[in-house]
Amino acid sequence: MEKTITKNEKVLYTGKVHTTGGREGASRSSDGRLDIKLSTPGTTGAGTNPEQLFAAGWSACFEGAMSIAARKMRIALPADLAIDAEVDLGSGEGGYFLQARLNISVPGIDRAVVQALVDEAHQTCPYSKAIRGNVDVEINIV
Repeated sequence: MEKTITKNEKVLYTGKVHTTGGREGASRSSDGRLDIKLSTPGTTGAGTNPEQLFAAGWSACFEGAMSIAARKMRIALPADLAIDAEVDLGSGEGGYFLQARLNISVPGIDRAVVQALVDEAHQTCPYSKAIRGNVDVEINIV
């Protein structure tokens, strides 16, 4: 499958982070809002890890994409909408890889409507676009 690269017509925001020490290091954003220690997954280190950070970023972005889809469909999303994201770090013959799941809860809205919102969000969310075809993804409505 050939990939199509889309060029940004307008950059809306650039996140800048300086990282030292890899998985056992630290990351700090240029504006100082993010200042974290990093630890390898499964160790007793005091920091977070890239998989947790990816899960947080993707789920937050996905919920935003769902909100945009809901506005287009004139649907009010409940305040208790929640996304539990899981990002696995695995290894195989080709080296290391990621696989991921989003478990989405939208209480009080018909499952078919939620599915339509999720489908639209998965097409428009920049994180979903970035990993499409590269990461095994499951999206579950719970």
